[in-house]
Amino acid sequence: MASFLLGELADLVNGEVDGERKILIRGVAGLEAAEKGEISFYANPRYEKAARQTKASALLVSRDFSGDFPCALVRVDSPSLAFSQVVALFAPEPIAYPPGVHPSAVVSTKAVVGEGAHIGPLAVVEAGVRIGAGTIVGAGCFIGTETVLGDGCLLYPRVIVRERCTIGNRVILHSGAVIGSDGFGYEFAAGRHRKIPQTGTVQIDDDVEIGANATIDRGRFGKTWIQEGCKIDNLVQIAHNVVLGPHCLIVAQTGISGSTILGSRVTLAGQVGLAGHLRIGDGAVVTAQSGITKDVPPGTILSGRHGRPATQTLRLEALYLRLPDLWRRLRRLEKRIGLESDSAETPSHPDSP
Repeated sequence: MASFLLGELADLVNGEVDGERKILIRGVAGLEAAEKGEISFYANPRYEKAARQTKASALLVSRDFSGDFPCALVRVDSPSLAFSQVVALFAPEPIAYPPGVHPSAVVSTKAVVGEGAHIGPLAVVEAGVRIGAGTIVGAGCFIGTETVLGDGCLLYPRVIVRERCTIGNRVILHSGAVIGSDGFGYEFAAGRHRKIPQTGTVQIDDDVEIGANATIDRGRFGKTWIQEGCKIDNLVQIAHNVVLGPHCLIVAQTGISGSTILGSRVTLAGQVGLAGHLRIGDGAVVTAQSGITKDVPPGTILSGRHGRPATQTLRLEALYLRLPDLWRRLRRLEKRIGLESDSAETPSHPDSP
C-alpha cells in the first residue's frame, strides 16, 4: 500500500505545510470518514463543522484560510484540485486496454485503425471509418460509416457514433452516449407529420467529455458543433445545429433546442431548458431548472423558472415568502377603514385570518 510523508504531498501540489511535515499519510477520505493517517480537504464553508471534527491527520485548505483545525494543514491555491492530485497517488492502477481488435469485433476492411488503438468485444466499425492512434473503442460500441475518431479518445461500452461524424483528439464518451442521431424535425402537411431529412453531421473538437446517455443530434444541414474543452454531463439533450463555444459546462438533464448558439465558458446548471434559435453570450450562467426563451447577454447570471436575472429572482422569492404577512396586514387595514373585501374575489390562504 502506498504511503507518503505530508511534506512530500505538499511539494507535489505546490502547498505550504502548517504543522509537521513528517506525518505519514497512508490514504485519502472525506471529512467525516477520514481516520488517522489519512488526508482530506476543506473548501466549502458549509462543511466547517465536519472539518473541525475530522479525525484526518491533515487537511488541504486554501492559502488564505484562517482558523484552527485539529490536524496539520496544507495551504494550496485550490483544495479540490490539489486533493484530486493526491487521490491519484492512492488510486488503483488504471485499467489497461491492449492494442488490437477483439476477435468478436466487426471491423470493415475499408476502415483504418491507428497504431495502438483498441477495439473491444462486439464493437462494430463500418466502412470508411478512421480511428486515431491510441483510441479505445469499448465493448459493444458502434462507429458509423465515414466517421473520424482522433487520437487518444476513450469510448466506454455501448457508445454510438453514427455516420460521417468527426470526433477530435482526447475526447471521452461515456456509456450510452449517442452522437449523430437524427434531429427532431417534422412538417405537418396533408394531415400528418412528415419527417424532414437530417442530412448534416456532428463535429466534436478536442478535449470534450460527454456523459452517459447524453444525445447530440446531427444538423438538419451543416453541423452540430461542440467546440474544444466542453464538458457535458449525463442525460443532456443537444438538438440539431446547436453550437457550443469553447469550454462550456452543461449539467445533467439540460435540454438545448435547435440552432441555439452558446458563446465560450457558458454554464447551464441541471435541468435548464433553452428554446431554439437563441444566442447565449460568453460567460453567461443559467442556474438550475431555469427556462430561457430570449437571448442572454455575455456575463449574465439568470435564475428561476422564467430565467430572470438572479438578483431579481432573489428579490421576488423574498417577497413571495412575505405574502402571508402582507395579506394579514392588508386585511387589518381594510377593517380599520371599514372596507369589506368581496370574498368571491379574495384569494384564500391557509394563514389568512
